[in-house]
Amino acid sequence: MKRTFQPSKRKEKKKHGFFARLKAKLLKKKRAKGRKKLSK
Repeated sequence: MKRTFQPSKRKEKKKHGFFARLKAKLLKKKRAKGRKKLSK
């Protein structure tokens, strides 16, 4: 039997990955604040 939730790595990366954050212009803000780690 298959489980109901079968996460797709690609979809997840598209939504919450580095480039998604880049497009949302969140990284710029965090960079300006001087944050060491920007995104996962």
